[in-house]
Amino acid sequence: MDFSIGFVVLAIFTVAYGIRPTLAALWLPALLLLAVFTALGVGLWLSALNALYRDVKYIIPFLIQFWMFASPVAYPSSLVPPRWRWLYGLNPMAGVIDGFRWAITGRGHSPGLLLVASSAVVALIFLGGLFFFNRMESSVADRV
Repeated sequence: MDFSIGFVVLAIFTVAYGIRPTLAALWLPALLLLAVFTALGVGLWLSALNALYRDVKYIIPFLIQFWMFASPVAYPSSLVPPRWRWLYGLNPMAGVIDGFRWAITGRGHSPGLLLVASSAVVALIFLGGLFFFNRMESSVADRV
């Protein structure tokens, strides 16, 4: 919901300032799907872990804050040396955030290798979370 409201505000400002989207904007649905699958995968992992271990709920705010600083939200990923960008791409949101930045502004180069690495990690997190949640579902029902 927050993303939807922010995207509408962004659309209003781009129209008001006369900024026209480029062909890179066609990547927005794919990038949005990657963000959704990342959130769903992490949510599946953390919800199952929270049901098994009650202290997980106290760690989640710290994980979210760390993840925000580890992702290129306030800084561009171009600050990371090129030889380490593939490793930086193991952060699933690094490629997604850089992809959004590129798709909306149309400037710079596509995230390329960073997005490929992030997509692979998103797939692992989502499939692993789905498997883990399904496996823990029966024991979680007994504890809750």
